[in-house]
Amino acid sequence: MPVSLDKAVIARLKTHGETFEILVDPYLARDFKEGKDVDMEELLATPYIFKDAHKGDKASEHEMEKIFGTSDPYAVARIILRKGEVQLTAQQRREMIEEKKRYIATVIHRHAVDPRTGYPHPVDRILKAMEEAGVHVDLFKDAEAQVPNVIKAIRPLIPIKLETKVIAVKIPGDYVGRAYGEVRKFGNIKREEWGNDGSWMCLIEIPGGVEEEFYEKLNALTKGSAITKLVERKGI
Repeated sequence: MPVSLDKAVIARLKTHGETFEILVDPYLARDFKEGKDVDMEELLATPYIFKDAHKGDKASEHEMEKIFGTSDPYAVARIILRKGEVQLTAQQRREMIEEKKRYIATVIHRHAVDPRTGYPHPVDRILKAMEEAGVHVDLFKDAEAQVPNVIKAIRPLIPIKLETKVIAVKIPGDYVGRAYGEVRKFGNIKREEWGNDGSWMCLIEIPGGVEEEFYEKLNALTKGSAITKLVERKGI
C-alpha cells in the first residue's frame, strides 16, 4: 500500500539544469538508498515525476526520455533516489539517526566482545562510547558497513574486538526436530553428523556476542539436555 501524501517527503534530483521530484515514504527511501529491495509502489505516494511537487507541476514524458532515457515513472524514481537527496524534516532525521545508531550498537553488541572478559558490552555502553567519540553515522549507508569504523572510533574508550566462536553441539534425538532450525539461525554450520540414536552433532560458528543467548536458547529447546563445548575463539 503506497505511503499517504501527508506522511510522504520529497526526494529531489537536479540534473541537466532541471529539477525532478517524487513523493516518497522517508523510511522506505532510506532502505532503498541502503541497497535494500523495496517495493516502489509502496515507496511512492503517487506514481508521478514532478518538476515541482508542491505545485503539482509534472515532468513531461519528453523531458524524462531526453534526460533519463525512459519515461517509466518507477525507473525514473529509482534514478532520482539513487542520485538525489531525500528532504527529511529535522525530527525525522533525528529519529532515524538515533534508530540507526542503536541498530549499529546492537550489531556491535552481537559481534564484538570485551577481550578482557570474552563477554559483549551492553548496547547502552556502546552507544555512550559512540557519543563520547563523536561518531558520525551515515543515515543512508548500510549499518553493517559502518561497524568497522565505529569500532575503530570507540576502541580508545572501551576495550573491544570483533570475534567469532566455534562451538560443538550435541542435541538428543527427542529434541532435534524443534532445535535444528533454531540452531542454524545463530551462525554458520561448519560440520554436522547424525548419531545412530537420532542425535544431531555439529560445529557452529557464531558471532562472539551471542554465546550466552545461544546457550540459553539451546537449554530452552532441549530442556537442558544439549551438550556444548567452546572449541575456538577467533578474532576478526
